[in-house]
Amino acid sequence: MALIYIVEDDASIREIEMIALKNSNYTVSAFERASDFWNKIGGIIPDLVLLDVMLPDGDGYEIVRKLRQDPQTKRIPVIMVTAKTGEMDMVRGLDGGADDYIKKPFSIMELLSRVKAVLRRSGDDAPKLLSVGAITLDHERHAVSADDRHVELTFKEYELLRYLMINAEIVLSRDSIMHFVWGTDYEGESRTVDMHIKTLRKKLGDAGKQIATVRNVGYVIHSRPEEENEAED
Repeated sequence: MALIYIVEDDASIREIEMIALKNSNYTVSAFERASDFWNKIGGIIPDLVLLDVMLPDGDGYEIVRKLRQDPQTKRIPVIMVTAKTGEMDMVRGLDGGADDYIKKPFSIMELLSRVKAVLRRSGDDAPKLLSVGAITLDHERHAVSADDRHVELTFKEYELLRYLMINAEIVLSRDSIMHFVWGTDYEGESRTVDMHIKTLRKKLGDAGKQIATVRNVGYVIHSRPEEENEAED
């Protein structure tokens, strides 16, 4: 079964998470401090990390940022588990590279469901090299190009584009995009998806017109740019 690292300074929450995951046949290692986590991950890479935001010797947002910058750890799924439940806190965590965000207090069933969903998404068998019109995505190299020009994307922009390209010519609802890219539902989801589509189109340049808005539904990527694909305000 999957190896899961828990980084949580609250002993009672850490114990609840450990027991729940072990009873579900996951292999678990738990850490009270960020320093202990870094020491462990330097030797054994886990399949998923459950990460508290406020730690005695570190910040969860910073930990995610460092994980995403390291080629050895950038693809490790991360679920933030925190009492910081404001919308901006969630947006900051998800946009910073977290795959999901669980609010404290949480139920055991919710925790296990989120863990299973994130592990399922991270193990998908989608093609590693995707090409739709002028856009190419190399998942092995984590690289994107548009009209033969390298495009720098944030983690979430990359995952959003990959989901669109995997499902080229298929209309994807905002809900399905939220579940795949962010792994969660929360208030403001429509604004979040629309905002990321807007910035993604801009970074792709002319190729961004391949991403079409389907009014009142969601988005679809076509192999050819169309003027009517411009983002809605």
